[in-house]
Amino acid sequence: MTWDIEKLDLDAYLARIGHDGARAPSAATLRAVHRAHVTSIPFENLDVVLGRGVPIDLESLQDKLVRRRRGGYCHEHNLLFAAALERLGFRVTRHLARIRLGGRFHLARTHATLTVEPEEGGRWLADVGFGGEGLVEPLPFRDGATARLGEWAWRLGRDGDFWELRAGDTALYAFREEEPQYPSDFEVANHYVATSPRSPFTRHVLAQRTTPDTRIRIEDVMREDAGAVATAPGLVAVLRDRFGIELPERDAAELLPRLATAP
Repeated sequence: MTWDIEKLDLDAYLARIGHDGARAPSAATLRAVHRAHVTSIPFENLDVVLGRGVPIDLESLQDKLVRRRRGGYCHEHNLLFAAALERLGFRVTRHLARIRLGGRFHLARTHATLTVEPEEGGRWLADVGFGGEGLVEPLPFRDGATARLGEWAWRLGRDGDFWELRAGDTALYAFREEEPQYPSDFEVANHYVATSPRSPFTRHVLAQRTTPDTRIRIEDVMREDAGAVATAPGLVAVLRDRFGIELPERDAAELLPRLATAP
């Protein structure tokens, strides 16, 4: 497997995220495209729950997230985003990070994240695929860098040999700058995330949509109106209207029994 960035339909990707602005590989373009991606393509794991696996070659990624208007999780989002950034002229390094939620510091490297260098110099942490309380815009890649958007706040800092991203008081993940990863590394990490019975992605139905001022999660919809997702047509409508996820009714019917396990 190679990155195969030449296979990306850049115009279709930019149309999918609603970006019709500048394409120069500047920090301003990076911020605009990052935010557009996060607020346009939802975070979800429905194919994992349906037992269909998650291929992460570029053709599969753009077919799912761009053409079929689905969402995905970190490997899907950030590998697609990395290809788009490289086509725009940015220098991108792909990393695998260790999730630190709950203070568990020695989990395997399974989260995909990126560092990006624009044309004017400098370096940024970019991550459009964390879900939860992940970044909406990129952060300058320096110790102590912070960002705030409404009630959300992030901080990037050093923790020994690691760079750690925090959302408020919660450590999200950490990685080593000097360990860029290669396609085979992502294949292994993605296989674990998509298939292991110990992976949270195989145990729960996850769906989240980020807007500039809120995050909508499937568990919130279930608490507010469980009846809305009690039938396959109802679930199709909620996924389409609330999350921007296009799902056939037959797939929704398979998901219904698993919704009871949503966190």
